[in-house]
Amino acid sequence: MTTVVLADDEALLRKAMAALLPLEGDVAVLAEAEDGDGAVRAALEHRPDVLVIDLEMPGTDGLGAVAEIRRTLPDQVILMLTRHARPGVLRRALKLGVQGFVSKAAEPSHIAEVIAALHAGRRWIDPDVSALALIDDCPLTDREADVLRETGQGYSVADIAARLHLAEGTVRNYLSNAMQKTQTRSRHEAARYAREHDWL
Repeated sequence: MTTVVLADDEALLRKAMAALLPLEGDVAVLAEAEDGDGAVRAALEHRPDVLVIDLEMPGTDGLGAVAEIRRTLPDQVILMLTRHARPGVLRRALKLGVQGFVSKAAEPSHIAEVIAALHAGRRWIDPDVSALALIDDCPLTDREADVLRETGQGYSVADIAARLHLAEGTVRNYLSNAMQKTQTRSRHEAARYAREHDWL
């Protein structure tokens, strides 16, 4: 029996998976969460074999939740569901140790198959997800992308420095480099440009 926690803000999809996964495989759903913060709480409380988590959720997104969970449960097996995997997102997820990527459009039987594979110690990235993510023309470094991502969330330079454990001057340097690479006049324009080009 493979225990899972399901985290997805789309209630209909989450409830359908909770009902269908036990029918498709040897799966027991321990808990459900509707946002990233709930996913963190459920994972830490229930310690599932596999956390199945949506990439895009309100509040703390899937990657933010994974990063938080990793601090306490570094070996947590994670399957991430996504509608479209941007290259930068897939890179960040793999750096965080996410073992599986599956399209949200996948059949429950396929998701159950992937859950079993991950529980057995394998990795799984659906071909359609990996094909999209391989198209990577992003000129930004990981840190430049990090500061633009925080900028896009509305944080000030001081806030970004504190959140990323960097000096404010270092944050400004990263932002300046990102503005040059995106040929924009402000950090907010650079963040918007990077997101429009699927670099974040």
